Amino acid sequence: MVQMSVMKRVKGRAPLSVVVAIIGGLALAGIIFTEDLRSITEIMEKKEKDREKKRTSLPARTRKLTRLAVAEEALPPPPAKKKAFDPSRCSVTDGYWAYNRFDPVRVLEQLRGKRMLFVGDSLLLGQWLSFVCLVNSVVPYTARSMERSSSLNVYTATEYNATIEFYWAPFLVESNSDRNIRLGADGRVLHVDAIEMHARRWEGADVLVFDSYVWWMTGSRIKTVWGAFSDDGYEELDAWVAFRLGLKTWANWVDTHIDPNTTKVFFMSISTTHMRSEDWGRAGGVRCYNETRPVTRKGYWGSGSDRRMMEVMGDVLARMRRVPVALLNITQLTEHRVDAHVSVYTEAGGELLTDAQRAEPDKYADCIHWCVPGVPDAWNQILYAHLFFL
Repeated sequence: MVQMSVMKRVKGRAPLSVVVAIIGGLALAGIIFTEDLRSITEIMEKKEKDREKKRTSLPARTRKLTRLAVAEEALPPPPAKKKAFDPSRCSVTDGYWAYNRFDPVRVLEQLRGKRMLFVGDSLLLGQWLSFVCLVNSVVPYTARSMERSSSLNVYTATEYNATIEFYWAPFLVESNSDRNIRLGADGRVLHVDAIEMHARRWEGADVLVFDSYVWWMTGSRIKTVWGAFSDDGYEELDAWVAFRLGLKTWANWVDTHIDPNTTKVFFMSISTTHMRSEDWGRAGGVRCYNETRPVTRKGYWGSGSDRRMMEVMGDVLARMRRVPVALLNITQLTEHRVDAHVSVYTEAGGELLTDAQRAEPDKYADCIHWCVPGVPDAWNQILYAHLFFL
C-alpha cells in the first residue's frame, strides 16, 4: 500500500479527500470504457474447442498470415542489450507485497514542464487515476485542474507546468468500436495496419505508457480489414495473430516517430483477470467474489493470462531497433491478487450497483478491474523505479 504525504488544509478550500473523490468520480464516469465481462468469461471456456476447429477452416490468406506470424515467432530475437541492473540480484517483478512509499514531489519535479501520457484501455485508465491520486496529495487545490473528453483526460499541475494524461485506445490500432464500444465483439472490426488516427495525439509526449491486452481476448477470432471500415470484406484471424500484426503496427510507428533522446516509452504487460475460482483452489466460488486474501503460492499462474499473447508482446518489443521500450512485467505479481478487484463494488450503465445487483455476483462481479488504491499503485511504483532509478 502507498502512504501519501499529509498536507494542511487551507481555510476555505475543499478537503483533499473530497478533491480526490471528485477526481475519482470523474474518471470512473468513464463507464463507457468498460469491457464486456461475459464475453471474456465465455471465451475462456471455449478457447480449447476453438483451437481445434480453426486449424481446418482457415481461408488461404488467413493461413498465409498465420504461417508468417508463426515463422516470425520462430526467428531468434536480436541480441539482448546490456541491462541497467542484474535481475538475478534485484527484480521488481517477482517478490512479495509490503508497505512502501512513493515520493510525489520528486515525480512532479521530474515532470516539470513535461507531458506524461498513458495510452490504452480501462485498466490503464485505472493506473492513470492511481498516478494522479498519488501526486495530487502535494499539489495545492488552486494549482491543479482536470479536463475530460470522450477520448482524452488531462490532469494539470499548473505550478509545475506538467500534465498527466490518459488517451483511450484499447487496441492501440484503429477499430470501429474505439468510440462505439457498445457495438460488441460480434460487430467489432480492427484495422491492424492503421494507427494514425490515434497516434497523432501521442506526438510531443515526454513519457509514454502503453497497454493493450484484455480487449483482444473478447473472442478467439478477431475480424480484421486492410481497407475502409465500410468494406464488406473482412478476415477472421486468431487473436494472437491479429495481436502480433497490430502490435507490429504500433512498434513501427514508435520506431519511426519517437525520438529516444527526448521521450521515454513503457509498455505494461498483461493485467490478469480472475474469472475461474478453480484456478486458485476454490471450487464452487464465483470468480473473485468474496476473496479477501492474495494467492500465496509462489509462481501461481491462472487462466487469466495468455502465455502466447505474453510471448508475442515480449517478442515484438525485443525486435524494436531504434527506440528502446521498457516492458514492465506486472503479470506475475498481478496473478496473486485475486482479492483486489472491484468485484460487486462497481458500476452498471453508469450507476453504482444496487443491493439487489450486488446479491448476484455471478452476473455482476467485475474480476477484471482493480480497486484504487490497490494494485495499480504497485504498478506505478514499478513505473516510478524505472523512471528514476533504472
